[in-house]
Amino acid sequence: MAAPENSLYLGFDFSTQQLKVMAIDGTLTVVHQSNVQFDSELPEFKTKGGVHIHADRLTVTSPVLMWIQALDLLLDKMKKAGFDFSLVKALSGSGQQHGSVYWSTGANHTLKHLDPEKSLGQLMQESFAVADSPVWMDSSTSPQCQYLESTLGGATTLVDITGSRAYERFTGSQIAKIQQTRPDQYQNTERISLVSSFAASLFLGAYAAIDYSDGSGMNLLDIKTRCWSEVCLEATAPGLGKLLGAPQPSTTVLGCVSPHFVARHGFSEDCSVVAFTGDNPASFAGMGLREGDVALSLGTSDTVFSWIRDPRPALEGHVFCNPVDWQSYMALLCFKNGSLTRERVRNECAEGSWEVFSTALRDTPIGNHGNIGFYFDVMEITPSAVGVHRFDCHDNRVSGFSAQVQVRALLEGQFLSKRLHAERLGYRIIPGSRVLATGGASSNKDILQVLSDVFDAPVYTKDVANSACLGSAYRALHGLESVESGVPFSDVVKNAMEPKLAVTPNPRAKEVYNQMLKRYAELEDRILQEN
Repeated sequence: MAAPENSLYLGFDFSTQQLKVMAIDGTLTVVHQSNVQFDSELPEFKTKGGVHIHADRLTVTSPVLMWIQALDLLLDKMKKAGFDFSLVKALSGSGQQHGSVYWSTGANHTLKHLDPEKSLGQLMQESFAVADSPVWMDSSTSPQCQYLESTLGGATTLVDITGSRAYERFTGSQIAKIQQTRPDQYQNTERISLVSSFAASLFLGAYAAIDYSDGSGMNLLDIKTRCWSEVCLEATAPGLGKLLGAPQPSTTVLGCVSPHFVARHGFSEDCSVVAFTGDNPASFAGMGLREGDVALSLGTSDTVFSWIRDPRPALEGHVFCNPVDWQSYMALLCFKNGSLTRERVRNECAEGSWEVFSTALRDTPIGNHGNIGFYFDVMEITPSAVGVHRFDCHDNRVSGFSAQVQVRALLEGQFLSKRLHAERLGYRIIPGSRVLATGGASSNKDILQVLSDVFDAPVYTKDVANSACLGSAYRALHGLESVESGVPFSDVVKNAMEPKLAVTPNPRAKEVYNQMLKRYAELEDRILQEN
């Protein structure tokens, strides 16, 4: 059923440095955007980049009340701009992944009885057992990570259950640290939320469920059963299952907006609140991915998202429950050596010119005469290795390549790595597969041609500014329509602006890169063993 054109759908994004909102109408047209910058607009919290970095340089937190006051400020801005909240049929949102919020005893009662004459900031001063939430930038929980993996019998077991090995930023280890170092505050905690479900709770006027997709970034959810893993809960903190509540599908309509927002801001009483999710899953929705697709964000670090049906979790990368199709999954891979490495090679081998860089790509053959390079200027995440490693067509190490060969070796190596590790997590190229490229390098057609050839799929480009906000607005609409008529997400977003076809693969590339991928995998293993 098509959404009425005059109905509006809101998507919020509680990100690290700001709170953003985007409104779309029934035709998926963006009709309003606004934001609140934490540092400059809420200076009383004294954050830098939206966070407090503690003296140990490892502990990183954000004040919960800052997020709440930002919401008050944002809604007031929208009202002053003439935004009509009564037209909003549904809202959803996203939060920076992994961050955790600790509601104090009695906070749920407070949520259910919010006085519309007062702001949320005034009403919720005493609602949190932990005033400053640990966020994704925190890396202070190495002991808790080691304990979790060892208790379960190793990293591989944890990966098989939760889709990821133990990471310092993941919520489970953060909760364990709170319980161990601040037992009184943990004892006073009535509910633990992710940033996403915390934000949904504000709109709902009650504790909102953690959704499957964001819940996958905690090292606590069994991604196959989509329930909390008892062994992970027991290895983390006592009584944790009760504090988390039961997780729910990411498409769940949690209820209607709280009477506070109806009376104070003019929302309709029947405005639906759809489960909030993490910023990465929301961006996945905003890009409009479908089964068989892979999206590459080519920036300072490179990120790969893919839609997968049969996941194979690995020690590198992450498998999350899919935010728009609860029976599917999404894979997420991060690569540190992105645009800065490409720029270094451009400067050294192409006279600092992208034009000369492109010429080198056009003048060298697919497969680069069998030469393969690994370019890890800084310690890479996927895989865990560092240094520049070059091999000739016989897999012998060589000290260097010619300038043009080096340019192609860099890109072929980067894209072979992304394909290899995506496939290890369960990604498969199928008929109709697309590669969606975003970020700075996506404007260079010759770079995209190499990407298309390596993945043997057409490459499309898409402007996805504020993709988490946009994805949240799409999910608000989808959540409402899936309840009413069970329509899939792809039907809801079919009228969204389609990505532009940039390049198609060379027919000769498939055979070359299928063989090269096997060699690349073997050489990567060799590098890891030598390291």
